[in-house]
Amino acid sequence: MLNTCSSDFLEKLDRALPGMLRPVAPADVEEPRGRWTGLGGAVACPRSTAEVSRIVQACAEARVGIVPRAGGTGLVGGQIMAAGASPLIVSLERMTALRGAYPDENVLVVEAGMILQTVQEEAGRIGRLFPLSLASEGSARIGGNLASNAGGVNVLRYGNARDLCLGVEAVLPDGQIFNGLKRLRKDNTGYDLRHLLIGSEGTLGIITAASLRLFPEPAASVAALLAVPSPEAALRLLALAEGRLSGMVSAFELIHRTGYDFLAETMPEVKVPLLPLPEWSVLVDLGLPREIAPEEAMAALYAEAAEAGLVTDGVIAASEAQRASLWRIRESIPLANRRIGAVSSHDISLPLSEIAGFIPRAIQALAGIDSFRVNCFGHLGDGNLHFNVFPRPGRTRPDHDHQRDRVKACVHDLVHALGGSVSAEHGIGRLKVADLETYGDPAKLAAMRAIKAALDPAGIMNPGAVLRA
Repeated sequence: MLNTCSSDFLEKLDRALPGMLRPVAPADVEEPRGRWTGLGGAVACPRSTAEVSRIVQACAEARVGIVPRAGGTGLVGGQIMAAGASPLIVSLERMTALRGAYPDENVLVVEAGMILQTVQEEAGRIGRLFPLSLASEGSARIGGNLASNAGGVNVLRYGNARDLCLGVEAVLPDGQIFNGLKRLRKDNTGYDLRHLLIGSEGTLGIITAASLRLFPEPAASVAALLAVPSPEAALRLLALAEGRLSGMVSAFELIHRTGYDFLAETMPEVKVPLLPLPEWSVLVDLGLPREIAPEEAMAALYAEAAEAGLVTDGVIAASEAQRASLWRIRESIPLANRRIGAVSSHDISLPLSEIAGFIPRAIQALAGIDSFRVNCFGHLGDGNLHFNVFPRPGRTRPDHDHQRDRVKACVHDLVHALGGSVSAEHGIGRLKVADLETYGDPAKLAAMRAIKAALDPAGIMNPGAVLRA
């Protein structure tokens, strides 16, 4: 049983670490989509890993729960504890230092509170690329990205956050500091605690710094928005693109007509340069070496795809400004979704060969519940779809609240039956704890519980996230 983060506990902590505590602000306990609010006795803002260690030690001794907080952009409630004894929120907002840049090694060492966009900019200053990119990169912090194993638009080419990290420094649940901040590509010295901590969503420790993998910046980039007859055609186009330009396809995003309709309804300033609007389209982004002319490469891909009946229309960006405008369309779709208000949102992944069949089957199954609009879009290149269900025109999200669990189960049951995952890139948090119990492998769940009990026997680290408290 955990104890509440009491005024006596906070006074003691403030005496030990003066100037570190601040009151809880609404943003500290609000979920971005407004589905629920959380608890917090106060927010601790440490300035160093040593201070994080002292905070964790104090909480362990007092049996006070800790909710680690990065940028607060997570969509599954990992940063929000809505019930139980009021916890201490630990924010790494002050730990934003660049600890080292090693261009010859393609490595950047940063503290966990650094904003993802700042990480990208620091890499750019030494002529390198940090490829993790997602819609919230202007406010998400790298520690949270690692804790949730964030994905984003470039996973096809560069991998998830897990694949972009060589080492981590972290504070474990007893306050010990794990000094794993290595810059090595090979290190076979037993269990890999780095990979255990990455994706653990703050339930096994607090990541305080990371050694990140960098890449050479492509000499040229080009994007195109291409109309395709169907998701099946989009998958064949992906295979064609990877066959022609192996290792150079940075992103391959599927977009349904509903996404464009939502933009027209809520963000009319975002223009789509395809008329008539296609039922399905893909945003393709290439990063190319100096020897390949970008527009010519994309035009050649389009010509071959058109001959094969895989594309019916398209726009190729002729400048970086035009490329940015195409990406603005894709990046605005989640914002438009939020303004419409989803009945149920699903971050799913499927084997690529199952995607074309899944989409119509899921839509047909949902029609048996009610009349909905479905916005299916996402990272087709790595099999990750955002399959989101919305009210039909004239109705709102609250009209369907009584159907939300049924809608979610309808989609997730089919995903599971096809060998997919009900959490592709957003994590489990608290929102999907029951889903993990329903669809997770029993042996894996037993191992996860054993690891949690061994490292955090008091259960102070992010109580109720990932595993039921």
